[in-house]
Amino acid sequence: MGKQINKVTVATLLIALGIIYGDIGTSPLYVLNAITSGRTIDERLIVGSLSCVIWTLTLQTTLKYVVLTLKADNRGEGGIFSLYALVRRQRRWLVLPAMLGGAALLADGMITPPISVTSAVEGLRNIQGLGRIEDSTIVYIVLAIISVLFFLQQFGTASIGKMFGPIMACWFCMLAVLGASHLLDDLHIFKAFNPYYAIDLLSNYPNGFWILGGVFLCTTGAEALYSDLGHCGRENIRYSWVFVKSCLIVNYLGQGAYLLANYSGKQVTPAMISAGFNPFYKIMPDWFVIPGILIATAAAIIASQALISGSFTLISEAMRLNLWPKLKINYPTEERGQLYIPGINMLLFVGCVSMVLYFKKSSQMEAAYGLAITMCMIATTILFANFLVSRRAKPIWIYLFLIVYLTIEMSFLFANLEKFPHGGFVTLLVGGALFFVMYIWYRSRKIKNRYVEFVRLEHYIPQIQELSNDKTVPKYATHLVYLTSANNPKEIEHKIIYSILNKKPKRADIYWFVHVDTLDDPYTCEYTVEHIIPNDIIRVEFRLGFRMEPKINLMFRKVVADLVANKEVNITSRYESLERNNVVGDFQFIVMEKYLSQDIELPFFEKMIMRLYFNVKEYSLSEERGFGLDVSNVTIEKFPLIVAPVPNLNLKRVFDSEENITGY
Repeated sequence: MGKQINKVTVATLLIALGIIYGDIGTSPLYVLNAITSGRTIDERLIVGSLSCVIWTLTLQTTLKYVVLTLKADNRGEGGIFSLYALVRRQRRWLVLPAMLGGAALLADGMITPPISVTSAVEGLRNIQGLGRIEDSTIVYIVLAIISVLFFLQQFGTASIGKMFGPIMACWFCMLAVLGASHLLDDLHIFKAFNPYYAIDLLSNYPNGFWILGGVFLCTTGAEALYSDLGHCGRENIRYSWVFVKSCLIVNYLGQGAYLLANYSGKQVTPAMISAGFNPFYKIMPDWFVIPGILIATAAAIIASQALISGSFTLISEAMRLNLWPKLKINYPTEERGQLYIPGINMLLFVGCVSMVLYFKKSSQMEAAYGLAITMCMIATTILFANFLVSRRAKPIWIYLFLIVYLTIEMSFLFANLEKFPHGGFVTLLVGGALFFVMYIWYRSRKIKNRYVEFVRLEHYIPQIQELSNDKTVPKYATHLVYLTSANNPKEIEHKIIYSILNKKPKRADIYWFVHVDTLDDPYTCEYTVEHIIPNDIIRVEFRLGFRMEPKINLMFRKVVADLVANKEVNITSRYESLERNNVVGDFQFIVMEKYLSQDIELPFFEKMIMRLYFNVKEYSLSEERGFGLDVSNVTIEKFPLIVAPVPNLNLKRVFDSEENITGY
C-alpha cells in the first residue's frame, strides 16, 4: 500500500486522464471568455493573452508541478498535506502555509463544480432554433446536476469511475480537433509561442496586467496534478500531460484564430455573453453543438467529481495531522483511496449551491474564480522550497526557485485582487473561514499540550499493583485500557493516574496504556509492545501513517490476539468461576474528555481560542468514535481543562461575637 504506480500502460494513462485533468482540462470553456469580456478583440490582445496562457502552462504547470513538485512524493503520495508532512519537523511555522493551502483548495472545491458545469450547460444557448434560454433555466439545470452528483457520493465511484478515462480522452481529442480545424483562420496566432508578445501585453497594453486574472484560470487545476500523485504515479502523470497540454494549446490557438478572423475590432459586451457568446462553442460546427455540449457537461461533472474526491482525501489527512476536527468517514467501496465524509459532502454541496444561486452566470463566477487557489500555489512554493532544503539542494537553486515562482504567483495574486469586489471576496471569505477552523483546532491543541502534566510512571507502579491486588476494592474491569498522549513510554499523564487511584479507585487485573503516533509517511501500520510489569501493566504503541484510519478497537484486538498466541499475556478472567472455564475477561476503555471550567485564568486571546475550540468540538466526532472504539466498552470521564491556577482568593473567615467557635 502506498507504493507508487509508475508502470506506464494505456490503462494507467487512461486512469490518469480520468482522475487528474478534469479541472485544468475544462478551462477552455471559460478562459478566453474571461480574457475578452469587456474588451475589444484585436491581434495584440489575443496573441498576447494566448502567449501568457502558453507560458503559464509551461512555467507554472509543466515546470513547477509536473517536473519539480512531483519529485516531492511521500512514499508515492502527493498533495499539500503530504508535502507538509515531509517538512513539518524543520520549522514549526510551516503549518501556516499548509493550513492556508488546504483551506484554499477546499474553497476551490466549492466554485470549480459551479463554474465548470454552468459553462458547459450555457452552451445550450448556441443551439440553433432553440430560442432564448432564461438564466433561471440554466440555474435549475446546474442545480439538478450538482444535487445528483453530491447525492451519489455516498455510494462511491468505483463503477462509474472506470468510464472517466475514456470520456476525458474523448474530451481532449475533441478539444484538439476543434482547435486544429480553425488554426488556419488567422496564421498570426502562431506568434503566441513567442514570450515577447506576453511581456508586451502585460507591460504596454492598457490595463494589460489585470488580464493575468483571466489567464490564471488556465492553470487552476495544476494543484490536482500533485494531489493525485498516489492514484496515478509520477510517470503516468508526466506522459499523459504531454498529450493534455498539446490538446489544450491547440484548442486555445483555434479559439484565438477564430476570434481574430470573425470578431476583430468588436467589443465583447455583457449582452453578447448573456446571449451565449463563448469562443469555445463558436468554433463548433452547428451540427456538433449538441454532442459538444453533452461531452462538455460530462467532462465538467468529472472535473467536479475529482475536486470532491480530492476534498475528502484532503480533510482525512488534515484530521490525522490534527489540523481539522474529527468527522465520520465512510468507505463505500474497497477501492484504494475511496472514502466519503458526510459532513464535508454536505459542506461542499451547500457551498456549491450557494455559489450557483449567488452568481447565476459563469461569466460572474469567472470574476471570483482563481483568487483563493493562488494562495494554495504560494503555499506549495514555500513548502517545496523547504523540501529542497531538506534534500540538501544547492542554495542557489532554492533561491532561484523561490524568486521565479513567488514573482509569478504574487503577480497572479495581485491581478486576481481586481476580482475581490466582483465576487472574489466570496471565495476569500470561505477560505478564510476554513483556515480559521484549522487554526483554532491546531492552536487549541498547542495550548492544551502546554499545560498537560506528565509524571514518571515508575513512581506509581507500586500503588497500581497494590490496588490491583486489593480485594476490598470492587473490581472495575479485568482489563482497563487508557489512551495516552505521552510519547515517552516511561511517562504518563497525571490525569490518568488520578483516574486510576484517586477519582474512584479502579481495580483491574491488567492495565493497558495505548498510544497512537501519527507518522510523516502515509501508509505505515505497525505496533510495539512494552511489558512494564509482565501480565500487569502493558503499553502498546501504534505507529500509523497520516492516511491510515485509527481503528483502535480492531487494531487493539489484533495486538491482544498476537500476544496471547505468543503466550506473552493471559487474558482469561481472574474471577474463579470464570477462570475455571477459560472465559476471557472483559475489556473496558476509559476516554478522558476535557471541558472548560469556569475558574481558570488565561490570556484573553487563548481563552477565546479555547472557547471556540469547544464550540467547534460540539460538531465533531467524539473521542471514542474518532478512535473507532466500541461504545459499549467505553467509559467517558470528564475532567476540567485547568491550564492555569487561579490566584489566591482574598477570602477570610469572620466570627460573629455570639458564635460558638469551640466546635463539636
